Amino acid sequence: MLRERVVVTVLLLPAAFWIIGAGGWLFAAGVALVLGLASAEYAALFRAQGLRPATRLIVVGVVALVAGRQVNGFGSGAALLAGLSLVLMTWHLIDYERGAPRSGTDFAVSLGGAVYLGWIGAYLVSLRALPDGLWWLLTALPAVWIGDSAAYFFGRAYGRHRLAARLSPKKTWEGFGAGVVGAALAGAGFAALWAFAAGPGATLSVGRGLAVGLVMGIVTPLGDLGISMIKREVQIKDSGTLLPGHGGALDRLDSWLWAGVLGYYLVRALSG
Repeated sequence: MLRERVVVTVLLLPAAFWIIGAGGWLFAAGVALVLGLASAEYAALFRAQGLRPATRLIVVGVVALVAGRQVNGFGSGAALLAGLSLVLMTWHLIDYERGAPRSGTDFAVSLGGAVYLGWIGAYLVSLRALPDGLWWLLTALPAVWIGDSAAYFFGRAYGRHRLAARLSPKKTWEGFGAGVVGAALAGAGFAALWAFAAGPGATLSVGRGLAVGLVMGIVTPLGDLGISMIKREVQIKDSGTLLPGHGGALDRLDSWLWAGVLGYYLVRALSG
């Protein structure tokens, strides 16, 4: 499995960096595509347990929220969320009238997925749109990746104390600590590198990168545990089979969702 993970990562990284570097609508389209796939997997998890979330509407809503963020930032967000809520409620009212047994729960699942994956996921677009957003995105996300890797390898070798026995039995406090250190060092290192690349006037610095990496290392594992919670409740190991060795899109996005929103507000606070 490790070999498959490495091969898939190596194959996807060039395209990912190209899309991130291009920014604009190409980046937003890439984010929308991945989030759309993740939202379909999210709905499938609950459908496997007999619920009836509105899969197509969730996907459309997620894509619309990302597109709205690209068009005018947060300007259309309230209207999109309100409209999506009403449309989903209407859909589930009709579905209940047609015989669906648990439409109240279905509505909660549909709305929760659309908001969590669409509204929160769209912060990746917001982070990319900040001044020096390219460099900050390429600081925050690698910090998450390196932190996750450090936690995985150190935890496997030296982990003894479980971090969250019910949510993810293989995660340990030792691995978590290694992940925090790895993410913090990665944030500082990448910020220093990108500050040099961006030139005079860049908002990046070693100290700011260290702060971003530290927060990524401490907090983004909760995103991983959140998706683990859903998968354990429905008793499914992976959200999909899209990426060999990695699982589905939702499995890969779990920490990125938190990285986008935390990175956005943290960078704004540090650069303000």
